[in-house]
Amino acid sequence: MGETYKNPVKKLIPSKLETGYQQLMYKLIGKHIPASATPNQVTAVGALGGLFAIICAFLANITPYFFIGTILGLFVHMTADVLDGYVARTRGMSSRAGAYFDLITDVLISTFLILAFGLTPYVHLAPAAFAAPLYGVMNVTMMNYIIYYNEFQFPRLGPIEAHIAYTVLCILAMIFRTKVIFSIFGIGVMAGDILMVIGMVPMYYEMVRMAIALFRRLKEFEK
Repeated sequence: MGETYKNPVKKLIPSKLETGYQQLMYKLIGKHIPASATPNQVTAVGALGGLFAIICAFLANITPYFFIGTILGLFVHMTADVLDGYVARTRGMSSRAGAYFDLITDVLISTFLILAFGLTPYVHLAPAAFAAPLYGVMNVTMMNYIIYYNEFQFPRLGPIEAHIAYTVLCILAMIFRTKVIFSIFGIGVMAGDILMVIGMVPMYYEMVRMAIALFRRLKEFEK
């Protein structure tokens, strides 16, 4: 498992939805995870779920009903993303390598999934291109909180909110397909575009807020 943390990372999760889902999964699934399973293996299961979600999103170019597979893959990824930390903490197997593996898989899955949405007929590529870097920048900021302050600072809109938004986008695509809701400068805006933009506004705010807060703390630390 590599080098273990001498001091456990302090996890700060302002999202009650995230906390509630974590506690539910700990009770329903956590106790049934085989004793031989490692946190990295749980993370790998989540990564496979995320990869399946991305592949199905690309296949939605054939029919939007492939988004059902995307939803299932997202559920696997979201659940494993919760349980890998649970396994690490309860079995004393937390490691820097494991934390990095967890974060980098989250970044890659979220980035490529959003781009996959943008490459379907149900969402324009422009909003997807602006949304794709969000999760990566946010995770870089979170990693710096861990490095400098030993704190795992979750944004107020975290992974579970993002996964719910992805799921809703899949459902909207299956219902409305390529139907244009309204037009701006001659460009037809679809339901997926609207959801993507609505989701981006608070996420960009959270990204900037967390980055500024970290910058200010670092400046105070240097004095």
